[in-house]
Amino acid sequence: MFQHGSGLPGVWSQVVLFCLVALAGTGVSGADPERPAQYRFESITIPAASRDEPIRPFSLANAVRYVDQGALAWSGKQKCVSCHTNGTYLQIRPALTPVLGKPQEAIRKFFVQQLTEMRAKPLSELQGGIGPTQVAYLAAGLAEWDAHVSKQLSDETRSALDLMFQLQSKNGAWGNTRCWPPFESSDYQAATVAAMAIATAPGYSKSLTATHKKQLQSLLRYFKETPPAHDYARLLLLWVSARLPDVMTAAERAETIQMIFKHQQPDGGWSMRTFATPETWGAGGRAGKLRAELEFKDPPSDGHQTGLALVVLREAGISAKDARIQKGVGWLLSNQRQSGRWWTRSLNTDTYHFITYSGTVYPLLALHKCDALPVKEE
Repeated sequence: MFQHGSGLPGVWSQVVLFCLVALAGTGVSGADPERPAQYRFESITIPAASRDEPIRPFSLANAVRYVDQGALAWSGKQKCVSCHTNGTYLQIRPALTPVLGKPQEAIRKFFVQQLTEMRAKPLSELQGGIGPTQVAYLAAGLAEWDAHVSKQLSDETRSALDLMFQLQSKNGAWGNTRCWPPFESSDYQAATVAAMAIATAPGYSKSLTATHKKQLQSLLRYFKETPPAHDYARLLLLWVSARLPDVMTAAERAETIQMIFKHQQPDGGWSMRTFATPETWGAGGRAGKLRAELEFKDPPSDGHQTGLALVVLREAGISAKDARIQKGVGWLLSNQRQSGRWWTRSLNTDTYHFITYSGTVYPLLALHKCDALPVKEE
């Protein structure tokens, strides 16, 4: 998403540069110096992501540094809320507060600034393209902050959710693009983000206006009447069901849990590529690229899907002691790269591989939910 605003608020110079020093700030180590940096802004340089980046013993500090610096750099340079980086940061990082401390305040301030700018625009300007999905991620991030950090609904979160409802489509979903899977790939994906935002914001769903109650019912009806395009979408719906139980029956939940376990690979991890055929990711525009990959018939496990699968399974009630869960945890602990990332190859292009960002945030949350953090550093 490259919808530009005016950048990080004035706290950037005081807060963010302090964070860079605290995070040992000239950049994250590892990766290929021949390729363009994955993230770069002011003092932050995160090298390109590569499958050839060395695996090293698990480092919580490196992972946190990568996650924080990536979100700060994206917000500072691109000046937008993106699904794959700062949107994922604020959707996931607040839940890690018990083990990692408070998330970067600068990112929340940036989201609030973006909300102010969006509120000043005509609705028609936000309704096209990625706009509704972007607002859903903004609302979801603020809701997660309220749920895990401030522990109460803020005026900003309520305002973001109200704006999100104004952008709901007539069919109950939220508009999205279909060319950058898995995030910017379908209205269905955007609807899952919106649903989790509504359910997560403290007390919000219990104080809905009559109009918003009807809109929530429209969203629930959309999930009931719209078949998921692939197993990845089914996994997302299971995630939603942990917070909005009405979106699935008990039988559907049990069936989806078994589906996820069937996708588990012999090494304990999961691969995003096994959860959909190339033609069903978004509008199918990446099918040629995906089918041409050398590992097409036997895709390797990746950080994004392994982390996401474990998070969803744990929220669905599967015990952290389950042998299959522990096998997934083992994969995560033994496959982190030198920079702090876990490798995930992009479904779209082989340039920036921004999917390694969610492919690192999801594993951190997964390890936390599986009682595997903190891990003693070597």
